[in-house]
Amino acid sequence: MSVAVITGAAGLIGSEAALHFGELGLDIVGIDNDMRQVFFGPEGSTDWNRRRVESRLGTSYTHLNIDIRDRDALLAVFARYGSDIGLVVHTAAQPSHDWAADDPFTDFDVNAVGTLNVLQATRIHSGTAPFIFTSTNKVYGDRPNSLPLRELDTRWELEPGHDYENGIREDMPIDACLHSVFGASKVAADVMVQEYGRYFDLPTACFRGGTLTGPQHSASQLHGFLGYVMRCAMTRTPYTVFGYSGKQVRDAIHSKDLINAFERFWRQPRVAEIYNIGGGRFSNCSVLEAITLAGKITGEELAWSYSETNRTGDHIWWISDNGRFERHYPDWTVRHGVEDILTEMFEANSDRWST
Repeated sequence: MSVAVITGAAGLIGSEAALHFGELGLDIVGIDNDMRQVFFGPEGSTDWNRRRVESRLGTSYTHLNIDIRDRDALLAVFARYGSDIGLVVHTAAQPSHDWAADDPFTDFDVNAVGTLNVLQATRIHSGTAPFIFTSTNKVYGDRPNSLPLRELDTRWELEPGHDYENGIREDMPIDACLHSVFGASKVAADVMVQEYGRYFDLPTACFRGGTLTGPQHSASQLHGFLGYVMRCAMTRTPYTVFGYSGKQVRDAIHSKDLINAFERFWRQPRVAEIYNIGGGRFSNCSVLEAITLAGKITGEELAWSYSETNRTGDHIWWISDNGRFERHYPDWTVRHGVEDILTEMFEANSDRWST
């Protein structure tokens, strides 16, 4: 028996990982206590997605309602499956800048201490299993905002010829900048995952994603940019743009493209790797461009308002350079663009988000 333990298994990335690796023949142990509902209210609940995963995978899926802050419960799970565990995918997190500032204790306990709990359980009971961590580009704080940017009609853009013209690489420093409370807790988790790789020679990887997205996102105003834009467009809910004239740029990676990257690492693991991962130059848009696309796809213009106050530590421009991962795994590529992603969201959520 080969088991994949997936934390945050009812969330966007966790559920895609569960389905993907389950359909490859692994038995899936999903750990998720629907904390997203605590963070974002009823609209953020992932319970519907848990039921979807259970229906698709049947007896090959075991769901455990465990909080990753519960160290003893996690250790018991890993002890139960032991050396049968062939993969650990850690996606459980508190993902919002704004929420973290209101409750930094919970944010740090979930993001940093929870990650340590999963790492140590893996090391003790299944130390050869590849450990995949969904980190974030927020580990770089607001340093990307110091790049030389030009304001265009619908977006900010990097000066042509800049060293990061094809996207931001892993060599960007993380010190001496504003991270937000959320960013700081994710830095702690990210560095600990690296350290367990280097210090204990475990096969670990931090995937520093930008906008991770897909049709199964339980999007809310505080988290889930593209999903929330489409949700607002479909439910005729006014959308609020926060700062930077709505021209801030995000690269967007479809959950399936990200999970395909996870599979490559699982099949050929490395030790203590870090990868910036995102849509890159192939899949990116500004907030204004996303609003326009959502209106085009739904056939109805999205009503929106503007707040001058940007979110603390928010990026003006982020496009990932996927070059490091592509050099290590040259058969991988981004396949889904922003318009394709939004169209799929519209089609997949016609029942849930229709007015």
